[in-house]
Amino acid sequence: MAEKKASNAGYNYFVLVPTILLIGLGLVVVYSASSHLAAYRMGDSYYYLKRQAFFCVAGVGLMILARYIPCTLYSRLVYPLLLVSFGLLVILLIPGAGHKVGGACRWLRWKGVSFQPSELAKFSLAVFMAYSMAKKGVNIKTFSRGLLPHLLVVGAFMVFILFQPDLGTVLILGGWILLVLFVGGVRFWQLFSLMALSVPIIFWLVWNADYRLKRWVAFLNPWEDPNGMGFQIIHSFLAFGSGGIFGAGLGNSKQKLFYLPEPHTDFVLPIVGEELGLLGVTAIIVLFGILIISGIRVALKARDLYSSYLAFGLTCMIGLQVMVNMGVVMGLLPTKGLPLPFISSGGSSLIINLLSIGVLLNISSRT
Repeated sequence: MAEKKASNAGYNYFVLVPTILLIGLGLVVVYSASSHLAAYRMGDSYYYLKRQAFFCVAGVGLMILARYIPCTLYSRLVYPLLLVSFGLLVILLIPGAGHKVGGACRWLRWKGVSFQPSELAKFSLAVFMAYSMAKKGVNIKTFSRGLLPHLLVVGAFMVFILFQPDLGTVLILGGWILLVLFVGGVRFWQLFSLMALSVPIIFWLVWNADYRLKRWVAFLNPWEDPNGMGFQIIHSFLAFGSGGIFGAGLGNSKQKLFYLPEPHTDFVLPIVGEELGLLGVTAIIVLFGILIISGIRVALKARDLYSSYLAFGLTCMIGLQVMVNMGVVMGLLPTKGLPLPFISSGGSSLIINLLSIGVLLNISSRT
């Protein structure tokens, strides 16, 4: 009887409400940031808004479905999920199979709809890590059964994502696996050694790619090349600075008028800062803060280790992407193309993040 009551519990509104508010705000901001660009490129000022609305409907439908699917189902499908995700990443390396944007081949495209396999890979790895760590129990503390097998699996995904190339997602996954393994009980000295070994590899990857090195130089001093690599971050600063406390008003951004490149995707937060000011940016930060804290609370209250690890892994993945995107647009991190969850225009990220929220809601209903 208690089991039936737990499985029929209602929605966790501390998870659901911030998510819905962020989605709604994202629709408004995407239209405001993209209307001029869409009219110029597509001849339809509502083009990006309609795409985002379509993905919102699909994502919310998937979220509701995931709310009622027992999270144990994912553990039974963990290896098929991994194989499908890995296979899609391999397909991207086949000449002509992937869709290139800006020199990077990160999307599969079919009949005008693009999908980014690395987003599905994040979800699949979260399921795998939760299943594997819960299964290993106290053996997680040993190197051969704790750190090594998880590092090999996640490392294989990271290598293929790096070939796209997409160093930003690789670094996100690297930071994510360290946090998840630390929570799972892997010894700190092992994780610290792994971080120390990773630093020269990251340095080599940056040094041997001219565009990455230029981004790092632009991060240190964007005004050295204001019309080149420093152009985007400088106009991000201008957007935040001109917004002040209350903003210039919704729709009144100047930087979105062909100054800030792609203002509706990775750099959507500066448009919020310009139009809605410090108050608007603070509201978004507060909503994300509530969502992330609530996700961690779900993990702490979960009734089994697998559910706890899964809730923490999914929450951590969303939280890291939020922190990195905000760090980039505020000049605290080098420029990297990572969307702001629920806000930035883009279907793959939005749908997978809403799927993750659905899983969190399911775990929360069964505590």
